[in-house]
Amino acid sequence: MSDQSTVLPATSTGPGAAAHRTASVSRTTSESSIELSINLDGTGASSIESSVPFYDHLLTALSKHSLIDLTVKASGDTHIDVHHTVEDIGIAFGTALRQALGDKAGIRRYGDALVPLDEALVQAVVDVSGRPYLVHSGEPEGFEFHLIGGHFTGSMVRHVFEAITFHAGLTVHVTVQGGRDPHHIAEAEFKAFARALRAAVEPDPRVTGIPSTKGAL
Repeated sequence: MSDQSTVLPATSTGPGAAAHRTASVSRTTSESSIELSINLDGTGASSIESSVPFYDHLLTALSKHSLIDLTVKASGDTHIDVHHTVEDIGIAFGTALRQALGDKAGIRRYGDALVPLDEALVQAVVDVSGRPYLVHSGEPEGFEFHLIGGHFTGSMVRHVFEAITFHAGLTVHVTVQGGRDPHHIAEAEFKAFARALRAAVEPDPRVTGIPSTKGAL
């Protein structure tokens, strides 16, 4: 399988200026083709064409509630399964996030959120640790087999978080505290992650340098 990923680095506005926290990723395999760009200091504007409608919905929510501007244009072998395209977009997003964060100087590093969606309630905690680790729990039995929108299986939610966590270098805990409707559960998971990520990558005016006693993240 061919796998080619190209990342365009963050740019600066001029000598001595702070770097724009942006990144663009092109990822092409025999299974999918992804063009993705992000701006961590955006307004939550998005243009999403993942070729998987419910995933478009989830990524739009991720952008809106994280305030990360997100552009995605993707195609893939969705006639076989949405798995490859969905996961590869997660990989591209995680790669772009890591690139846009740079050396992580001045960020809050930690973020947490508790988000309801009707009967569903999800907690997410994010640490921009540089150490990939995902704890994902609480989805009701059978959720992973449910087809949401007739095409997006519940199991893909965890796959997306795994891809983002590993490629961005995040420690992430996502806990479903309650829920019945699979659509509500999945959407609450993405919104909770978005809100926690928003807090974690936000610049903190009180932080000088890297927010770690190790001096690196």
